[in-house]
Amino acid sequence: MQEMLIYSAVAGLATALGAGIVLVLGTPSKRVLSLFLGFAAGIMLAIATLELLHHTREMGQTVKGIIGFLCGVLLMHLLDYLIPHLHFRNGSCDQEQAEMLKVGFLIFLGIAVHNVAEGLAIGAGAIAWPELGLSIAVAIGIHNIPEGMATAVPLRIGGMAWAPLLFMAAAAGLMTVAGTAIGGLVFQAGAGTIAGALGFAAGAMFYIVGDELIPHARNYHHYWANIGLVGGFVLGALM
Repeated sequence: MQEMLIYSAVAGLATALGAGIVLVLGTPSKRVLSLFLGFAAGIMLAIATLELLHHTREMGQTVKGIIGFLCGVLLMHLLDYLIPHLHFRNGSCDQEQAEMLKVGFLIFLGIAVHNVAEGLAIGAGAIAWPELGLSIAVAIGIHNIPEGMATAVPLRIGGMAWAPLLFMAAAAGLMTVAGTAIGGLVFQAGAGTIAGALGFAAGAMFYIVGDELIPHARNYHHYWANIGLVGGFVLGALM
């Protein structure tokens, strides 16, 4: 299990790598921003439908997965209601910056929850078969890079400095380690617990995609938003 914790830490820190890429390349144009937001939406939809919810069906825990899904949607709705009141709007932020900060924080929260669920999958896979846990960790590390980019773009547009931005990206990624440690324990409690966690992550991601990512992406450029959405979904399906 110690090796799995190390593998999951490396996979999680790929989120910070994605954020670092954005910081090095600089703030993108509106077309590129639209493309990135659409891309993130596509990847999230693919992961939520083809990976997380699909796993709950394979486990024979569809009902618990759906219950977790609805709980995830409800939590993100509550956060969406509370976040505008967290003093994001001040003299140094215009309306666009405030909105992008909100988007960035919601993506951060969604990815953090998502990574806990993925960590559960790593831990469960490692117990069932160590090589399976490693394979899951590699796949997670690959798609954590564009997720880190998706987190960094709106936060950077919103005016966040590079240091706290990288810290947030790394923190979201390292939630995978917590999930892996928990997964090694809760797997003993039965498949229902993991199915609920996977459904919860899927619900959180669905809410972010429908309420924030797609509307903002299309607001910047509807054509590039659609290209990013399709491209992200295809990449997510291939992963």
